[in-house]
Amino acid sequence: MGSKRTARREFLRSGAALAGGFTLGSVAPAIGQTPASPASPRMIKGDKDQIAYGDRSRFVTSVRISHPMGGRPSPDSFGLVFHVASPLQDSVGVITPSSLHYVATTRGAFIPDIDPREHRLMIHGMVDRPLTFTMEDLKRLPSVTRLHFIECAGNRSSRRAKTVQETHGMTSCAEWTGVLLSTLLKECGLKGGASWFVAEGAEEVKGASSMPIAKAMDDCLVAYAMNGEAVRPQQGFPLRLMVPGFEGIFHTKYLRRIKVVDRYYMNYNDYGHLDQERKVAALSYQIGPKSVITFPSGGQQLPGRGFYEISGLAWSGGGAIKKVEVSTDAGKHWNNAEFKGTPQRMAHTRFSYQWNWDGQETELLSRCTDELGQVQPSRAQVAKYWNKPLDPSFTVPGLDNTIQPWRIASDGSVTNGNA
Repeated sequence: MGSKRTARREFLRSGAALAGGFTLGSVAPAIGQTPASPASPRMIKGDKDQIAYGDRSRFVTSVRISHPMGGRPSPDSFGLVFHVASPLQDSVGVITPSSLHYVATTRGAFIPDIDPREHRLMIHGMVDRPLTFTMEDLKRLPSVTRLHFIECAGNRSSRRAKTVQETHGMTSCAEWTGVLLSTLLKECGLKGGASWFVAEGAEEVKGASSMPIAKAMDDCLVAYAMNGEAVRPQQGFPLRLMVPGFEGIFHTKYLRRIKVVDRYYMNYNDYGHLDQERKVAALSYQIGPKSVITFPSGGQQLPGRGFYEISGLAWSGGGAIKKVEVSTDAGKHWNNAEFKGTPQRMAHTRFSYQWNWDGQETELLSRCTDELGQVQPSRAQVAKYWNKPLDPSFTVPGLDNTIQPWRIASDGSVTNGNA
């Protein structure tokens, strides 16, 4: 603790202290000046819609975008929604607002319009007592509230991507409330030999997935609430199966049926995980340790040399993040970042690093280590492991959790270091 305080005192003495100017460039002293903003701002009249469900300021313009860049639009001309990326470059803290949470559907789909009063969740198969639950039934059972991220397998950097929304926007983190799947399975009673379960949603294209029963009994959550309100339709209203740490496609939306079985079953969603190389297929379940700097990041502009707080997100399907390191010199040296809050298991963790930019061209990187000791790799390390050349055609096998570089030019512009 003492060394931390000493380091902070040294940082403040180095000329970055507020009294000494925090080296913020052209920031003017406030002594003897009048406020720059008008004394009487424009006033907004209240209306019924605003009272019923509040809205954000008209000056806040963060929006989601279709993903990938230049790919299939959402919605398309038929009204089908495919992939929609979250604006990580504008994110603050670790919780993604429900309205900005990323969206992914099964090969493009309409959003089911489900009446929760009519919705049912059936659990059957290798159980002693097949049961069908109403939403009212589920809400009477003991509940839990947990912070968890979800990430799509398509969340990978490319040479074409310009912003962090384009490289990493297919992940989000929210507070989920519901009933543990283990509670429901214990109520039904598992038969001997039950080792897998199949989860099915109510999409037009039935996106069923097979998962180990051990995962169901560990931490899977049947969620009916998200960020303090009902799960939104794009996120699976009225029920979403949360499978912490697993690839997003397993987090079944519009959950209506769970079948307990004694073997792995090939379903529509599982088809995408077939691969001739078994080691590649194994990488498509649990998300590896991953981090990305959200500020400064691609498309942003630093106004000049001086002090900046580098900020970013880290997460892992292997549990809680234990350490994040930041490099401000293209990986030559690494420094420990600071956590903004206590890291939670299988959740986004906000980190920061205090940086005095000297105005020279450089590259910013981050890497993280999770509670299992897994360390986020570079693209070069992954290419070497697979014995493949690191050239423009290289694609990371399985899920891409490689280090994302951001190149800072001398004029303060920020671009994708993989381009």
